[in-house]
Amino acid sequence: MSDTIVNPSPLTLRDLNTENPRWCAGCGDYGIIAGVKRLMVDEQMAPHNTVNVSGIGCSGRAPFYINAYGVHAIHGRANTVALGLALMRPDLNIFIHSGDGDALSIGGNHLIHAFNKNFNCVFLMYDNEMYALTKNQTSPTTRKDHPTNTQPTGTYLRPFRAVSLALGCGASFIATTADWMPDHMLSTIRAAYHHRGFSFVHISQRCPHFDPENFDHKSSAWFSFLQHPQGIEPDKRLKDKTQTVLHDPSNAEEAFKFSEDGRRYFGLYYRNEQKPCYDDLLRRQITNAKPGDHNAILDRFEI
Repeated sequence: MSDTIVNPSPLTLRDLNTENPRWCAGCGDYGIIAGVKRLMVDEQMAPHNTVNVSGIGCSGRAPFYINAYGVHAIHGRANTVALGLALMRPDLNIFIHSGDGDALSIGGNHLIHAFNKNFNCVFLMYDNEMYALTKNQTSPTTRKDHPTNTQPTGTYLRPFRAVSLALGCGASFIATTADWMPDHMLSTIRAAYHHRGFSFVHISQRCPHFDPENFDHKSSAWFSFLQHPQGIEPDKRLKDKTQTVLHDPSNAEEAFKFSEDGRRYFGLYYRNEQKPCYDDLLRRQITNAKPGDHNAILDRFEI
């Protein structure tokens, strides 16, 4: 992505603060934007070369709370805005913030094409497994039989598995982490940032206000870490308290098995550094295009 900051004073976390976030107490969103800010400081990203794009939902407010450029786009369309930025300004650091409903429901069509286009950005999917902004409604990732305000007797369907979807659509970078593991999340977002292409980061995110029983962050019995020399190191606080599985992130077939397993795995599922980027291809085509007469081009469509 873009060059690092060249200001005489190094970038600090305080430089990136804006107003106090307006999320519920204990919301996982606080930890996610803290991770983005930590990465910006570690990498000394110039705020004027960094853009946070969001859709609608609790995650949609993220651009307001990071002192850089931001776009609060319409529901499910953050990818389209980010693609336009990537095409016109390849020097920008682009982060997309999108919830499970914003990304997989109204924005699902745009997400599958973003996976395929592989334009250069980091996509952060905040997955609290519900529509929280609309007060506990069923989302595409709500676990089966869980009661919500829209399905009070329990949800009917097996939830969407975002990692499986990304693998099936040919995403070039797929990793998972959780908001209560700040060091692992930072390592994951850093790996995504340094990958050239559409980097999909799935983040398990707590919503203690509407679903306090989900994501038992005080236990590690229900998840495992994926580990590999070319992967992401397990969280240092939790790696000795749960299972660690060796997984080669170039093995898409094995990654798919993990994504369909009932157990949750955190780490790097898949990375393909050879997949071409749509934004690179299009700019190359424009650069190599031969000049033509506009009238002659339009004359071809004369009736």
